Amino acid sequence: MRTLPKLMVAPNGARKTKADHPVLPMTLDELVTTAIECHAAGADGLHLHLRDEDGGHILDAGMYRDALNALRQAVPEMLLQITSEAVGIYGPAEQRRVVEQAKPEAASVSLAEMLADGERQEAIAFYDRCAQADIAVQHILYGPQDLETMSDLLDDGSLNREDLQLIFVLGRYTQGQQSSPADLNPFVTWMQQTCPISQWAVCAFGKQETACLGAALAQGGNARVGFENSFWNADGTIAASNAERVREVMALPRATRNFAAS
Repeated sequence: MRTLPKLMVAPNGARKTKADHPVLPMTLDELVTTAIECHAAGADGLHLHLRDEDGGHILDAGMYRDALNALRQAVPEMLLQITSEAVGIYGPAEQRRVVEQAKPEAASVSLAEMLADGERQEAIAFYDRCAQADIAVQHILYGPQDLETMSDLLDDGSLNREDLQLIFVLGRYTQGQQSSPADLNPFVTWMQQTCPISQWAVCAFGKQETACLGAALAQGGNARVGFENSFWNADGTIAASNAERVREVMALPRATRNFAAS
């Protein structure tokens, strides 16, 4: 199993456009340029969303393969992780299929979305095939229901605690999607009790994104930063670029020590 990046950048997401921020990358050329800038700023991983000709979210294996090839040439030292996010467009079978056909080194997969059709055994078989294909699956967990479901899958042996990669999403269901460092506490408590050897990361929404990521790094976790979740710097200003958000997290005192030790 690959090691989870210490600082992954998520530069665009599925829904935001240049109306939200003028330099939000939407084309492949823009993503490649952003990846180069963010790697130079300190990011060692990239969370990849692609857009169609109209700027909409798309899961397409061929487009993913082309994008991964271009990014591998531009930033060979970055881990490249594709998204399987549904965005209300794709079902679990389509999500599973695009991951397996694109054959990335890593993919993020929402536990809730994978089980949305009730096909639990299909989801478990998908996770097994990804492991056999050396695709690192990072399970997205949003809240208590996801934690309970993950506990069940670990307890019955459907998933292996030793190979687990997780991302805790802070503030998804808060008013205005404004995360707080305190949102991390239930996730960390659950993890320490259930799967203490798992690799884990945090992403967060809103003006306290930097504080949330600092809290995760201080507790031995990893961070995912970028315009997918927030445009805000810690001082209340809007970042000029994804690379600026990367630099701010890299400058955190605890982050500096954690990166030096990784």
